[in-house]
Amino acid sequence: MLEDLFKTVTKRFNGDEPDPAVPMFKCPRCGTSTPQQKMAELGKICPNCEYHARLTAAERIAITADTDSFKELDANLCSADPLEFPGYAEKVTELQQKTGLNDAVVTGLCTIKGSRTVLIVMDSRFMMASMGSVVGEKITRAFEYAAENKLPVVAFTASGGARMQEGIISLMQMAKTSAAVQKHNEAGQLYITVLTDPTTGGVTASFASLGDIILAEPKVLIGFAGRRVIEGTIKQHLPDDFQLAEFQLEHGYVDMIVRRKKMRSTLSHLLKLHGYTAEPLKEEC
Repeated sequence: MLEDLFKTVTKRFNGDEPDPAVPMFKCPRCGTSTPQQKMAELGKICPNCEYHARLTAAERIAITADTDSFKELDANLCSADPLEFPGYAEKVTELQQKTGLNDAVVTGLCTIKGSRTVLIVMDSRFMMASMGSVVGEKITRAFEYAAENKLPVVAFTASGGARMQEGIISLMQMAKTSAAVQKHNEAGQLYITVLTDPTTGGVTASFASLGDIILAEPKVLIGFAGRRVIEGTIKQHLPDDFQLAEFQLEHGYVDMIVRRKKMRSTLSHLLKLHGYTAEPLKEEC
């Protein structure tokens, strides 16, 4: 027992084992533990495997939109409790206080290196960014605004799927958001999806998969049903990298994997290639 204790202390002294007093981030892809402070300095990117960890909506907007250009749309929409689901209203209130958000998505207008854009950003801290009535309504309104004003849409998706506490109403958001994407497409405007960790369930099965161009961050989870459900259904073992961005790229679902540090410049390049040149935001927006 003393020998084991000596080995443990030696590892810590030599830097081979993390100090339990230091907050750590354990990468869900490679298992590497990194001090949270260092992860923040690295832009929340695992230094071992380049897994791109989750960002808050505010963090995502800060690294994507031009400084002081973001103007939020429909900020005051809040979820109702149509099924009077036990504890749902209390949970929503608690998360609103904890995250500072009214629900799991933030939409708004911004410029990306000068190009006017409608931006949609999902935040997994709010009930895993599950899509309920408010999330679906805000996304739908964002696409309708973009279609009416001839603007492109860039959507950063991150979701666990439909919000069970709203029952069939949450499932209806899949058709609703998809119809809004279609109207935006008929208006001849560009839609770029950026899949972040995780993008799953009904979000994957609706507007997240309908982008004209689909980008993804490295090592992120992208899929519909979970691995265990699929393996149990088809009675086969799935590859270790199944549903990761790299697997989806290889099989043609994703057009490009883009590292976080290059995302803003990549989006700007794509917008300008499609004719969205630098223009100032209108004052009324």
